[in-house]
Amino acid sequence: MGVALVTGAVAAVCAVLLGLPLRDPDGFLGPTYVRLPLIAALLLALDVLPRAVLGARSPRRLAGETVRVARERWPWRRLRPVLIGLAAFYVTYVAYRNLKHYLPLLRPGLVDDELAETDLALTGGVAPAEVLHDLLGTGVAAHVLSWVYLAFLVFVPASLGLALVRRGRAGEASWYVTALCLNWALGTASYYVLPSRGPIYAQPELFWDLPETGTSQLQDSLLLSRLIVLGDPQGTERLNSIAAFASLHVSIIFTAALIAQLTLRSVVVRAGLWVFFLLTVTATIYFGWHYLLDDVAGLAIGAISVLLAAWSTGQLRGRRQPAPVPQGSAEAPGTVGPRRRSRRRPQTSPSTS
Repeated sequence: MGVALVTGAVAAVCAVLLGLPLRDPDGFLGPTYVRLPLIAALLLALDVLPRAVLGARSPRRLAGETVRVARERWPWRRLRPVLIGLAAFYVTYVAYRNLKHYLPLLRPGLVDDELAETDLALTGGVAPAEVLHDLLGTGVAAHVLSWVYLAFLVFVPASLGLALVRRGRAGEASWYVTALCLNWALGTASYYVLPSRGPIYAQPELFWDLPETGTSQLQDSLLLSRLIVLGDPQGTERLNSIAAFASLHVSIIFTAALIAQLTLRSVVVRAGLWVFFLLTVTATIYFGWHYLLDDVAGLAIGAISVLLAAWSTGQLRGRRQPAPVPQGSAEAPGTVGPRRRSRRRPQTSPSTS
């Protein structure tokens, strides 16, 4: 909630300075304030309804059994943290999207040339995207990596809802939600430190050989929105969503994979998240969303978010150990000391009891 209040306040101040409204960003799944509660409600229903169906012996009793199971499984003391987590994420995410929208208006200067030169220095004079195009090809790989990149749009709200409604995982859920909020906040700050567009917009000729995919359509849509916003920021409801440094795709999926590695027992889930992470890193370079330093900065933001969230939610605190027993005391085993008083009750016969 602290991260949400700070980012929300910063976004509100920027909106007042620019004379622009704060907007709820719509996605292909609908507005954030609609899709987040719907995902949480769906997951709660999956927890409650099967138990209610099994417990109800007739259709007439299903409604009453559903209410009973819902009250038993989700009393207010368990439901309240879920609502708080959703509210914190919602405020932080909306602030992030609006601050990203204000970026070209508050920080018009770009550092794409410097980031591109750094890429060339790191890869021996060849753009990293070209290296991946030659290595992976521009056919099937483009479609597979496009699906991976766009899966992020579903992964974030789905993983958030799943973390919040898991029973017995309140501390870990708080850790994950706080880490997500920190990712948005720190990522927004990085946009303003090094404002940039990314290779796809700074050097589009590098990507002309790629086929049309869902990712290329998204890139075209974002460019059109940016041009409209820069042309008339007061007269459009579109949001600018272009910013390269740092990669929040990389930071957030790294955050999820790292927390899963530390908390989940399922080897399949952990391995799946790490594969998803590696493919996402590849996709960000392959499609020109990011420079190499953007992904490195994303890793740093993810790691910092995990550590700060672990500290703030108490996950770094070890279990309190019992105080050591002084040698020679009655409680120290194997030492000489006062004889312990026996706690065994004296045996009595029925006549004396």
